[in-house]
Amino acid sequence: MTRRESHLHGLLIVDKPGLQELLGQAGQALPADLPRSASDQLSEEEMPRLYTSHDVVQRVRRWSGQRRIGHTGTLDPMASGVLVLCLGQATRLVEYYQGHDKTYYAEVKLGAATDTYDAVGQVVETAAVPSLTNTQIEHALARFRGDILQQPPVYSALKQGGESLHRKARRGETVTVAPRPVTIHSLELLDFQAPDRLCLRVICSAGTYIRSLAHDLGRALNSCAHLTLLRREAAGFFTLADSQPLGAIEAAAQADTFEHLLLPAGTHLAMPELLVDAEVAKVLGQGQKVYLPASTKPVSVQAGETPAALAKIVTNDARFLGIGRCLKQNKLSSEHHAGETLWKAEKWLANPTP
Repeated sequence: MTRRESHLHGLLIVDKPGLQELLGQAGQALPADLPRSASDQLSEEEMPRLYTSHDVVQRVRRWSGQRRIGHTGTLDPMASGVLVLCLGQATRLVEYYQGHDKTYYAEVKLGAATDTYDAVGQVVETAAVPSLTNTQIEHALARFRGDILQQPPVYSALKQGGESLHRKARRGETVTVAPRPVTIHSLELLDFQAPDRLCLRVICSAGTYIRSLAHDLGRALNSCAHLTLLRREAAGFFTLADSQPLGAIEAAAQADTFEHLLLPAGTHLAMPELLVDAEVAKVLGQGQKVYLPASTKPVSVQAGETPAALAKIVTNDARFLGIGRCLKQNKLSSEHHAGETLWKAEKWLANPTP
């Protein structure tokens, strides 16, 4: 384990299993109707244990021997899809991978609302479903596109007073959550299975709860609703095509080929690149500041939001070293280091990508 832990550094994109996948592995399907909850129609032996994002991290720790692992954004236990893990030195970069847009495929059932806003919760309300047309549904969806205020579910990983809200809610405590600003860039109706099922694709900002969207959409359609399926198709620039199922990850660990699944640290970071030579890299790596000539400018290599004054530090032979911050730009010709920019290392990898 010690040998492995010393060299496993990079990104692992996991295809986390959700409720539908786990039921499918057991040869079952989610009940079409939920009189109380999904679990009410399944015995304790039949109901699969859902994976939290932390559960996935724990499994990968055990398989890889690498203790330093962090994920870049929680995925609900019921949900499946892209979960980005940072291993070893790459954990220094977690904050830079957070906050990127997410893409989801979602299925919503009208006529019943649950306390968790999804299919694993207890049904707390039922309502008639009006006869709907696609035009009426599109009109309701339009209310949620763009910048909106969204009320997160009380059964969530959000913290209040240092404790997760879902823990407070399960103890029966009264939990109040203030609405939060989120952005829904795209909300597409893929299919309407009359009278009560909607299939959606959502592209949204980090922090958006699709469970809340389903709940609120039910109200907008003069009924109530809950989420029955959620699959994260993309997190930032990482997609399902980049991901590995847990079974493949475990098999790679057993075959001692785990590192073949890792992407290099710095992959798909949404910021420009700053190319430096070996001498500048050495100075920055020692924690010193360095002036760079005006000709050495960060080069944008992909679309996406770029944190102000930050850049990926990359050597001329394409080795990613870390994140640099521009501290100052001297524009006046009378100044010392005129036209140059002052840089320092913001996050440096002790074992840079070869």
